[in-house]
Amino acid sequence: MTAWTDGAARFFNPKPTLSRWPLAPGAACIVADDVLADPEGLVDWACAQSFGPPAGFPYPGLVLPAPTELTQRMADFFAQHVRASLGARRTIELTVRLSMVTVPPAQLAPLQWLCHRDRIDDTGQLLFAASVLYLFRAPALGGTSFYRPRLPRAETDSLVADSMRLDAAAFSARYGLQPGYMGDGNDYFERIATVPAAWNRMIFYDGSLFHSALVDRPALLSADPARGRLTLNSFFTCRRNAA
Repeated sequence: MTAWTDGAARFFNPKPTLSRWPLAPGAACIVADDVLADPEGLVDWACAQSFGPPAGFPYPGLVLPAPTELTQRMADFFAQHVRASLGARRTIELTVRLSMVTVPPAQLAPLQWLCHRDRIDDTGQLLFAASVLYLFRAPALGGTSFYRPRLPRAETDSLVADSMRLDAAAFSARYGLQPGYMGDGNDYFERIATVPAAWNRMIFYDGSLFHSALVDRPALLSADPARGRLTLNSFFTCRRNAA
């Protein structure tokens, strides 16, 4: 397909299969299966591009901005099928990029040993939603897991802050954690749900929930978009519905 940068392209399946996966009381993940009309075309396009390291955020791999037209269509799909289900009414800002997890566990920074939140808003006025589209056929490359803290918020915030300022040895000594991707959980976070990866499946969720890519077979990671854990990641800043 040659239309991934063509404004005439029809990117999304007009009749995706939508379902709702409970994550925690009052929170759910919206799952859209068979979401792209031509997922192979996007993978082919990605294979012809040059990915690079992230700038300004701690993603453990390589990234690439999505085609502009795809970003615009993503905004439309989100507004039509998902936004109201997540409790939002207007999208203010949207970022879309292709991503591949590539960093071996031993090379992760302490912050990457933990699950994370994309952004939080204590005013209650904004929703920071996120989505992941799985563009690989091997389920063993991993879906997405969600977690809840085992500690009070102040202690959890201190843990996260230390993961950003301490080196690996000091962080490990203080918290008893070792380098590696999050899996079942640890003394600080309990895993509450996992949405398995599936070809051409996109999940949408509140980015203020703690979450992480499930990478329990890191030997399968690759920097080749045709073989690696290629995903399309989107981040939506929205106005929440009025209470």
